[in-house]
Amino acid sequence: MKRKIVEIDHEKCDGCGLCVPSCAEGAIRIVNGKAVLAADNLCDGLGACLGECPRDAIRIVEREADAFDETAVAAELSGRSAGTAAHGHRTAHAVGHHGGGCPGSRVLSHVETQREKAGEETGARQSRLGQWPVQLKLVPVDAPFFQDADLLVAADCVPFAYADFHKDFLSGKVLLVGCPKLDDNQYYTDKLTEIFRNSSLESVTVARMEVPCCGGIETAVKRALVASGRNIPCKVVTVGIKGEIK
Repeated sequence: MKRKIVEIDHEKCDGCGLCVPSCAEGAIRIVNGKAVLAADNLCDGLGACLGECPRDAIRIVEREADAFDETAVAAELSGRSAGTAAHGHRTAHAVGHHGGGCPGSRVLSHVETQREKAGEETGARQSRLGQWPVQLKLVPVDAPFFQDADLLVAADCVPFAYADFHKDFLSGKVLLVGCPKLDDNQYYTDKLTEIFRNSSLESVTVARMEVPCCGGIETAVKRALVASGRNIPCKVVTVGIKGEIK
């Protein structure tokens, strides 16, 4: 039968995995670092995953495909749940095994390097935080501190990875933080659109991590700027997982 179904552009896809949890039917999985459609009959063609892709790698097309099968969906989701439990049991007993999935969730360690650096630091540091709240989900869109301000939109992990976050990034700026992998990125886009539209911001800086899924927060800011109709200067800074500027 000919019907609407998801199509994934593998050239654009970077394997961030944001589309996987957004598909309630379990039709999408990550294979060899790319999102793939597990089976035609698992996809309902409604496109709930579209808004979660920071690379615009997913679209809805109309083509010959097996009919959507709710029984197959139930079996797929049941199988995944059992597989996840078994995988967790194995990895709990497998020393040093921290396998694939989303690159942003891959377990890495550079503790010894950081211990060497820790000995170089002396003295207390002054906080540069000038407002509250800071979570994007909590801050009011009409907060007075957005007026005539320079805005820093930072991914949650950046302040932990970059040692001089307060001095180099935050000083003199209003801060919003969030995680596009754990929250609804469309919500971020919509809320930022309202903030940009209703404020007199002077500039926007995005501080993100190098992992692909963190691109969602950059995408949310850029889409919100377009949707707001505001011409606000915007720059993006990428931080590596070892704390360096990329």
